[in-house]
Amino acid sequence: MAGVGRAAVSNWRRRHEDFPEPVGGTATSPTFSLKDVEAWLLGQGKVEELPLQERVWQQIRAATDEIRLGEVVAEATELLRGHGKPWLVPRPTWKLIEQYAEEQGAIEAIRFLLDRFADVHSRRLAETPAEVADFMVKLAGPDVRTVLDPACGLGILLAATSGAERAYGQESEGALARLAQARLSLAEIDGVVKTGDSLRQDAWPGVTVDAVVCHPPFNERNWGYDGLTSDPRWEYGLPPKSESELAWVQHALAHLNPGGIAVMLMPAIAANRRSGRRIRSNLLRRGVIQAVIGLPPKMASGTGLPVHVWVLRKPTGDSRTPSRVLMSEAEPATFGTIVEHWREFQADPDGDMDRPGVSRTVPIIELIDEDIDVTPARHVSVADEAGGDYPSIRDQFVRRLERLLTLVPEALPGRAREMPMVPLSELERTGALTIHQAGRYDIDGSGERVLEAGLLFTGGPVVARTQPANRIVIQPGDVVVATRDREVAAEVVEDTGLILGPRLTLLRPDPDRLDPYFLTGFVRTLSVSTGGTQSGLTRFEPRRSQVPRLPLDEQRRYGEAFRRLFAFEAELREVNGSGVLAAVSVAMGLASGALDPASPA
Repeated sequence: MAGVGRAAVSNWRRRHEDFPEPVGGTATSPTFSLKDVEAWLLGQGKVEELPLQERVWQQIRAATDEIRLGEVVAEATELLRGHGKPWLVPRPTWKLIEQYAEEQGAIEAIRFLLDRFADVHSRRLAETPAEVADFMVKLAGPDVRTVLDPACGLGILLAATSGAERAYGQESEGALARLAQARLSLAEIDGVVKTGDSLRQDAWPGVTVDAVVCHPPFNERNWGYDGLTSDPRWEYGLPPKSESELAWVQHALAHLNPGGIAVMLMPAIAANRRSGRRIRSNLLRRGVIQAVIGLPPKMASGTGLPVHVWVLRKPTGDSRTPSRVLMSEAEPATFGTIVEHWREFQADPDGDMDRPGVSRTVPIIELIDEDIDVTPARHVSVADEAGGDYPSIRDQFVRRLERLLTLVPEALPGRAREMPMVPLSELERTGALTIHQAGRYDIDGSGERVLEAGLLFTGGPVVARTQPANRIVIQPGDVVVATRDREVAAEVVEDTGLILGPRLTLLRPDPDRLDPYFLTGFVRTLSVSTGGTQSGLTRFEPRRSQVPRLPLDEQRRYGEAFRRLFAFEAELREVNGSGVLAAVSVAMGLASGALDPASPA
């Protein structure tokens, strides 16, 4: 409610004798009276007024325990959509929810409840990051009419398929299935989510679709192996007990129309586990595995390990088996490029493509060996200049290092002090700032340039072309903010002619009252340090975020320091990329004979 972390609350309890006493819980995890905490925060001036959405959430939390929280939130979303009557949601809490819906609209209230529930349970729910979901849906194709997610969680992937005419979902946990249904309603997708274990009890028998998009549970041992050994879905081989992911792959294929596409988020280990060799071999021989795309670590919640995207196509029975597989290495900055390479491969699945360091079409015959290893990094070729052009690569790396040294930030030791803070909502009310948020767009390859979230995290050229409705034109000096899992990124935009992309927040300061670099530095830093929930997840809620209340000349002093820091960070990314390229260049050059080892001094 106050926008601070647990450390600040612990400090308040030590410093203030009038801080409310715990009413339950344990010594390490106490619980407090909501009414008492609200009164204390207001009395101390920690908040000027309690945000209505926070009062809503705290009332919901107070109405139930963690086990039934999902059911309470699900019921609230259903009530907001006009279904049923309050049962688990207490009447006073429902009245408060209704008040919030009247102020912000029922759709915004539903979205808030879904997002906050996902935040609170981020460590338990293996949800697909929005940018990865968009990437997977684009790989599934633009002409998908029917889609299935058999392990849909909160419905992130299904909701990303906004062009589908019909969506089918299944989720083993009843409360999550109901919340996924609410998310489909937000996306205005005609779909139904059913409850049940897809592998043990398929809720959609006989249903086939144009596309399956799925982020299945990873490394499950208790997936039903003993009772499913003779299941007809295992067309490509009985999945080993330790390979639940290959069971999900074959479940997805069983629900596809001939020629349909399945896009699966898979743990990287599934590409080379010895226990899965036979199934991988059969999938390759029949042309089912069409593409394997490597993603960097931490791109899937719940695991810090690298993951892959598998793109599979169900054979039509009357077409020739393709002779190649597309292998790619991707990151958010290159998602658009990889989609283009996938489209090229679909147009010519036997064509020879080699985009060094990014994509390569690998002959299937090369993959049918003892290991049947479909790890992209083993097959994507290294850039041609590695080895032969090492002197120039080394010179570039050294120049970047020298420049980096000139950008190392300087700051003087200071004394700890509490600066008066002001919420962005107040700055917006007084006209010092305006806040804008963009909706979803469909990328269609034409139109205007759109700034997407990946740019803020990677520094790469993530500029797509689209024709967005209700476009928000970015002006030089605007501050753009993005969130991803536990990260917050913010940047002062100096370019012209860009459109605000999906899931981005734009802060437009009045330069005569608010320095943009000052705003960016404190928004990014304080959002990371104080915007977390008990699970440690960071999120950016623009109107709740705070910055110090300082005169403009003092803001500019801080702003200049942040501007130099941002330049240092950008150069640091470039140095890292140049260093990796230099290391690869030396290794490849030594291995190929293009370089000789230097004599020891």
